[in-house]
Amino acid sequence: MNANIGLTNQSATPDFNRLARMYLWMELLTFGPWLERCRFAFVSDFGACRNALILGDGDGRFTARLLKTNPFIHVDAVDASPAMLFELLRRAGTENARVDIHPADARNFNFPGSQYDLIATHFFLDCLTTDEIASLVRRLRSRIAPEALWVVSEFAVPPNSFGRLVARPLVGCLYRIFGVLTGLTIRGLPDYPAIFLQSGFVPILKRSMLAGLIVSEIWSVNTCLAKQTSNLDGNLLL
Repeated sequence: MNANIGLTNQSATPDFNRLARMYLWMELLTFGPWLERCRFAFVSDFGACRNALILGDGDGRFTARLLKTNPFIHVDAVDASPAMLFELLRRAGTENARVDIHPADARNFNFPGSQYDLIATHFFLDCLTTDEIASLVRRLRSRIAPEALWVVSEFAVPPNSFGRLVARPLVGCLYRIFGVLTGLTIRGLPDYPAIFLQSGFVPILKRSMLAGLIVSEIWSVNTCLAKQTSNLDGNLLL
């Protein structure tokens, strides 16, 4: 792992190692299939991508599905948990030759590749502060291809009564639980959309599930893609 990238108030790195083998079952017991559906919402749209950077994929379900649907893509998988990376390679099976794993904290890591045309962060940015995301985006901006896509899946708090009465307390509860289980010190969702917009990314597609509690989005620095997309929201309100 490389030296600290200069964040003066970097949060502690959570330890997900002991959750690696039970991560799937924890998800199914709490949210059923919905988090997985959110991760996979756009996976079939990445057939033209060849060089992917996947940050914090947990037990590797998105990586495995991406490798299955795209036989030409190469993946750099970065995760601070070696146990999660082991699960990722196990799920990738015979396709794991197209995966390079990097047990490292993405906030401090000197990414090995350049011209990434796909970045994937599924339920990862919520483990960072807004300032940490801003630093991460600045460093990745020079390593992406002009047509690159960034797919994000995250929890959200809709600006309505459901958000106030259900989503906000639920998200707060999840943060407290993962604080106990992993040492995660973050206690609130970061404002990653503002950072993306400030960094020149534009939203291409968005799908909302569970009344807006979870969302999957595609962002790009290619403004032509946004102009060609007739429905920027593309919402599936389930």
